[in-house]
Amino acid sequence: MLPGEGPLSRVQAVAVFVAVAALFAAGVLVGGVVGALLLGVLALGVAALLAATWPRLSTGERAVRVLCLVVLVAIAVGQVAA
Repeated sequence: MLPGEGPLSRVQAVAVFVAVAALFAAGVLVGGVVGALLLGVLALGVAALLAATWPRLSTGERAVRVLCLVVLVAIAVGQVAA
């Protein structure tokens, strides 16, 4: 994690983990278009954080985070197709 003084630095890491896990689980379990929209919201959040931290990330960190984003988008698209 990157240390910082922005608004997210005051948010508890456990709360963020639980919120992300709940949103992901809801998106996968609900399925269909609604599930894809939930996963899309999560993907937008991940993309925003990735864009904000991009200059400070190493090449390896960038690759792993982009891979996570791609997998999340693929799951969202799969929800619509299913």
